[in-house]
Amino acid sequence: MNLPNPDTNAIIKLVVAFNDALNAHDPEAMLRFLTEDTVFENTDPPPDGERYEGKAVVGAFWREFFHGTQAQHIEIEEIFAVENRCVMRWVYRWQEPDGKSGHVRGVDVYTVRQGLIAEKLSYVKG
Repeated sequence: MNLPNPDTNAIIKLVVAFNDALNAHDPEAMLRFLTEDTVFENTDPPPDGERYEGKAVVGAFWREFFHGTQAQHIEIEEIFAVENRCVMRWVYRWQEPDGKSGHVRGVDVYTVRQGLIAEKLSYVKG
């Protein structure tokens, strides 16, 4: 397979910027990093998660998501890119309306096309 060699540093910066927008609870900023035909596979419901296709559908998911819990934050534990893929290992922390906090660890596998995120596949431990 003869793929173009994208700049892996640029891919990592793109994914980190997307994650920063997510941590800012700013779905409109998040959407600027996505292709029109983007795909997002959520971790919920188990065992396979739900698949969202298209920028409008993915945006609707994120808008609703930010209404569900409070103080969401994804801390990057490790991130690297190879060719047009980026893998990000993370800890997701949140606080429930009753004040209880929780966390889960997981991995996102991104595919980048023409400088935008075309796919975000999310997986969790447990």
